[in-house]
Amino acid sequence: MEVALVTVGDELLAGDTVNTNAAWLGRRLADRGASVERVVVVPDSVGEIAREVNELRAAYDAVIVTGGLGPTHDDMTMEAVAAAVGVSVEEHPDAVEWIADNTDYSRADLVEGTTHLPAGSRLLPNEAGVAPGCAVENVYVLPGVPDEMEAMFERIEDEFAGAYRHVAVVEADEPESALVERLATLRDRFDVTVGSYPGDHVRVKLQSTDEAELDAAAAWLRERVETPQR
Repeated sequence: MEVALVTVGDELLAGDTVNTNAAWLGRRLADRGASVERVVVVPDSVGEIAREVNELRAAYDAVIVTGGLGPTHDDMTMEAVAAAVGVSVEEHPDAVEWIADNTDYSRADLVEGTTHLPAGSRLLPNEAGVAPGCAVENVYVLPGVPDEMEAMFERIEDEFAGAYRHVAVVEADEPESALVERLATLRDRFDVTVGSYPGDHVRVKLQSTDEAELDAAAAWLRERVETPQR
């Protein structure tokens, strides 16, 4: 399953807030075997959000959008997602009912727009907050507040799946540039994906759905690199 992540917020683009949601979702989706193919950060703009969501929902199996939920002036995600899938935004009876039954808020307490979702969408209750999320077609809309987003994702994570990928890490005490030819040969010889990450040592991350193939690839590489002295 190929997934795209869209994180919404001027504060992310300005660097005022670190985009921890994308990192957390990437790890959780990878654990389920889903493949995150794109991560996009967009401003609080209906047009920008709608354009990205419209393009990505056609290209990937699922799109997860985080941030910009609620009734305030800069909460534009629901309107934008509705525009992307060609429906209107309207009061959602399930959202009204869930908030009344599961929170301390009455309908009179809610700011106008809190329970408005894209027409025909499925409610995703916000168990850690108030503003609900939704799923419409292959687009999932979650809050930007991390604990709210995480709780909501855990309700739907079974909808994201793929072949489990085993992981092995080989450390090399060599410059990354010196490993290029060996990593190219590794890719040719074995059915694994390869990523290299420089630091104090170069970490080469290998992944495969076939554990035996992964073990063989990792053993082949360890025999051909200088490993750090412990």
